Amino acid sequence: MKNLGVPTILGIPFDGHSSYLRGAGEVPGKIRAALHCDASNNWTESGVELDRAGVYEDAGDLELSETNAFAVIEGSVTALLDRGKRPVMLGGDHSITYPIIKAVGLRYPRLTIFHFDAHPDLYDELDGDRLSHACPFARIMEAGLAKRLVQVGIRTINGHQREQAQRFGVEVIEMSSLPAYHRLKEAGPVYISFDMDVLDPAFAPGVSHREPGGMSVREAVAHLHAIEGEIVGADVVEYNPVQDLGGVTATAAAKVLKEILGKMISG
Repeated sequence: MKNLGVPTILGIPFDGHSSYLRGAGEVPGKIRAALHCDASNNWTESGVELDRAGVYEDAGDLELSETNAFAVIEGSVTALLDRGKRPVMLGGDHSITYPIIKAVGLRYPRLTIFHFDAHPDLYDELDGDRLSHACPFARIMEAGLAKRLVQVGIRTINGHQREQAQRFGVEVIEMSSLPAYHRLKEAGPVYISFDMDVLDPAFAPGVSHREPGGMSVREAVAHLHAIEGEIVGADVVEYNPVQDLGGVTATAAAKVLKEILGKMISG
């Protein structure tokens, strides 16, 4: 794989478009703390030592308000890309993926998105909000910002979102169809969007929209490891510490982040 730049963490503490519970805006520091906790080590399952100098960077957290958030997110991601970095965002609710992909999709016009989630997030609008965390992939696909969207672990799709998926040519892999390793192959640029509620609440209770019947952490890691393509960016979103129990979800989010970073570094 060609040199795609150093993976660089960017915290996006924003939950202004959450439809049910707030709390996801408190997340980035909690995931970092879990990543660096002495209860584990910084070796990934793919054999990458994250403590090794220079394998990834951390650009800190953005300062956001509800009035300027999307413009600041898009501009900050663009700035990282301009510096030759591969952005890895810690959210935040899932609405942040739209401004992120506005930056990434313009840089990589043949982008494939591998989206892990219990929900398709394809609503045209929710409660009058077209920028809701339930809508980012409708905005992304109608703007032509990705050539391929593959959604993994879906288990709440309704009639409207099935129509939206058909309209946009979305590849929906419902939870009942897993495993689906062969669907995660792509020759071009890839972006990973990982919503923590793709995991079963037994493994990740700290989410706003708990949906039983989800992936185990092992299943999620196996699917992340199966991804082929040039990973140019990623996000981990929708962890809500207000709902967490004993930091279990923070630990799971850190594991997901660790394995995504390992995958990006090792190629």
